[in-house]
Amino acid sequence: MDLQLSDDQRALRTGMRDLLAAAFDRERMRAAVAGGGGVDRALWRELGAAGLFALRLPQEAGGVGLGLPEAVLLLEEAGRSLLPGPLVATQAAAGAVAGAAEGEAVVAVLDGDLPVADLAGADALLVAEPGGPARLLTGADLRALTRTARPVRSLDPLTPLHRVAMPPPGAGEPTGTAADRLRDEAALLTAAEQLGSAAHTTEMAVQHAGTREQFGAPIGSFQAVKHLCADMHVRTGVARAAVYAAALTGDRVEIAGAKLLADEAAVLNARDCLQIHGGTGFTWEADVHLHLKRAWLRSARWLAARAAEEVLAAALDRPADRTADRTGRSPAFVRRRSEAEAGG
Repeated sequence: MDLQLSDDQRALRTGMRDLLAAAFDRERMRAAVAGGGGVDRALWRELGAAGLFALRLPQEAGGVGLGLPEAVLLLEEAGRSLLPGPLVATQAAAGAVAGAAEGEAVVAVLDGDLPVADLAGADALLVAEPGGPARLLTGADLRALTRTARPVRSLDPLTPLHRVAMPPPGAGEPTGTAADRLRDEAALLTAAEQLGSAAHTTEMAVQHAGTREQFGAPIGSFQAVKHLCADMHVRTGVARAAVYAAALTGDRVEIAGAKLLADEAAVLNARDCLQIHGGTGFTWEADVHLHLKRAWLRSARWLAARAAEEVLAAALDRPADRTADRTGRSPAFVRRRSEAEAGG
């Protein structure tokens, strides 16, 4: 399996990084923190115009016509920038909610009994209960749910949370997508955001270690700091390989492993970055704590650690289903490749 990016994929990633550097730089990010987070509608429309939400829609439906590997690259860049808002849910519902593909509509998500992020500014609520079709609450149903929602103090200052009552079974309109498949893809894209955060905190730590001096030398010359930076680099690399591979195969077990590794990399790297920054890392002015808080929040969503571990443990009982063919490709990859060739 070749995990090297193509020239088009590199250009796509660079374009997203440049867009966020211009539209959501540190000054704007800090302004969003001061304003209590939430969705910036102007920025949301800009992301829609850039094709972020329509990325995986077929071209005949007005989309870009790309797949999960490309979506992972863009969500990784969003994670680097701490871009707020329900990016994953809006992309997942882009074909079912009018205006979502263009960035004119915001789609929040109800994930089990977890608080709903960005509910106040949402135009639709995606309900993805396992075992059935994904459903959308809009209009009067959404307004009724929002009226009874209770604000919850959020760990992440960029992500406002509300506790809502579970809608009755069958409420809302079906999206035509199985909830289980949607949840797997959302877990992978959330892992990509975690990967971007892990990579950025590694860069922050290395930069600080190279410029901060103690005892007449950069702290990066001290062995203890070198080991922390090396561990961060390795965790990021392992997580990136797992996330990119899972994006190619779409296999649920591989997605579970990727989510576990990316969650670990995002949380531990932010903690190590904070440690390397020393006393300044604990201050409000430093950005390290924002990455740590967002990483904690994301790690509890979609496939949290316990659920991911259950998926991996269950796969151990089906060794025959997990056997790769002689080319090293997993059954899920071979199946999806065959389906694509048959469709072409």
